Amino acid sequence: MRGIYWLASYPKSGNTWFRSFLCNLQQNSDVPVSINELSTGSIASSRMWLDAVLGFDTADLDPDAIDRLRPDVYRWALRNNSIGYHKIHDAFTYLPNGEPLVSQEGTLGALYILRNPLDVAPSAAKHWHKSLDETIARMGQHDAVLSNSRTGLKDQVRQRLLTWSEHVLSWVDAPGLNKLVIRYEDMLRDPIATFTQACHFLQLPTDAARIEKAIRFSDFKVLSQQEAETGFRERPANAERFFNSGQSGGWRNKLTPAQVERIIADHSAVMRRFGYLDPSGQPL
Repeated sequence: MRGIYWLASYPKSGNTWFRSFLCNLQQNSDVPVSINELSTGSIASSRMWLDAVLGFDTADLDPDAIDRLRPDVYRWALRNNSIGYHKIHDAFTYLPNGEPLVSQEGTLGALYILRNPLDVAPSAAKHWHKSLDETIARMGQHDAVLSNSRTGLKDQVRQRLLTWSEHVLSWVDAPGLNKLVIRYEDMLRDPIATFTQACHFLQLPTDAARIEKAIRFSDFKVLSQQEAETGFRERPANAERFFNSGQSGGWRNKLTPAQVERIIADHSAVMRRFGYLDPSGQPL
């Protein structure tokens, strides 16, 4: 087998946590893997990866031109006789010619990590250095993007997020895509079952003791301690910390009733579909 398994998620939904687990599982060491050595592969939007495969500098290209080249970069993975695991925050979108942004030929499947948007909002607000109201508004914007600044060259190219709901549905309902959806809350509530299911899907080792150790070595307390001691190179410059509590339900102490109401109004259909709302529309 060769090609790419995408580790897909909306930002601040558990992608880095899962990558830490994956590295600890693969290395199977007696000590936790450093958070600054999460070598699961470049993020899909990495300009360095795109430039290296294309053989030229993409700095002078506009975002639409870069998007048209990205499927060719991911098809290049077929030249390697191995499986790659690559993080991606882009929504599953299509180019004007109807081709998916992530090449069908180079893609083995996608693991989609889903998190309650009520918890995503406070975490993303810290990460983006935005107010909660600004973050909630961004989660409801169809044209929301990452890394689209025109000032200075960014390490990552533009990523179209869409709304939180559209991001989720773009991946989980993508026709013809081999996929598995796991919830952040289940990663916390029943880690052995949830991570084992993911390992089966991703063709990773499924030995119970090895999975248990990788879960233990990627615990949020371990990740937070490593960040406090060595820093984390993936932390945005304007964010105080990358790893926070890693809990579920913290939104109850962080969001006002009006903010909760707005998130539910924007995303109720998807929240209900994935068990975040009861039949009457109240948060679970």
